[in-house]
Amino acid sequence: MSDWLGPILHCHEITKLYAVGEGLFALKNVELEVEEGQFVVITGPSGSGKTTLLNILGGIDRPTHGEVVLKGRKYSRMSEDDLALLRRRDLGMVFQFFNLIPELTAAENIGFPMRLLGWEEGAVIDRLTYLMEAVGIAGRADHYPTELSGGEQQRVAIARALAVRPALVLADEPTGNLDSARSREIMELFAKFNREERQTFVVVTHERGFEEYADVVVRLSDGRVAERVVKDGRGGEEGKTQRPSCAVTPS
Repeated sequence: MSDWLGPILHCHEITKLYAVGEGLFALKNVELEVEEGQFVVITGPSGSGKTTLLNILGGIDRPTHGEVVLKGRKYSRMSEDDLALLRRRDLGMVFQFFNLIPELTAAENIGFPMRLLGWEEGAVIDRLTYLMEAVGIAGRADHYPTELSGGEQQRVAIARALAVRPALVLADEPTGNLDSARSREIMELFAKFNREERQTFVVVTHERGFEEYADVVVRLSDGRVAERVVKDGRGGEEGKTQRPSCAVTPS
């Protein structure tokens, strides 16, 4: 747990406009808060703005209007170099297509972000050993991505995203290329790290199974927050806010 007080992430009136002359919105006035240690699932139909929102949260894309704040730092005040450093230090990213470096082994892929930040080699080895055991690929450490199954590649990608203990892990359809059995294994891994390391997750997914593990479920529709459901910790719903025609500001 960090010593940061307040929400890890806050998004205020996030709007993304494409085709300005036609007034085509990918996102409109989206409000979102994420507390440290929360497991947040963002769902909705194709074209609802899920991936666009995640790219903005990750500093990969910039909103047309609105602000993203991560641990008190406003993205709008950061240069592209600053955002790249933020992603390196404070954001873990898990993608549908794994995005592993093909020339590196599983262990080298996981260790890469730690070495990039200048971690001492002993600390790298300790963290690497723990993560490979935790995600169940200790026996595949010396294998290259092409020698791994899809499920194994995603396990490597998850370990890499967690390597530097980021403030927030963002995942975009992390089970999209996996069968149902492998998908369930990946969900369980996310839940394990959320529970054991208090890792904060924001997961964009079509997979309804992820909602079983979520503290908060946000449903997007036509670029807006249509519904926000807060779980009570026992799988039930503590509170639900639904305003299909406008953004929802979390309580």
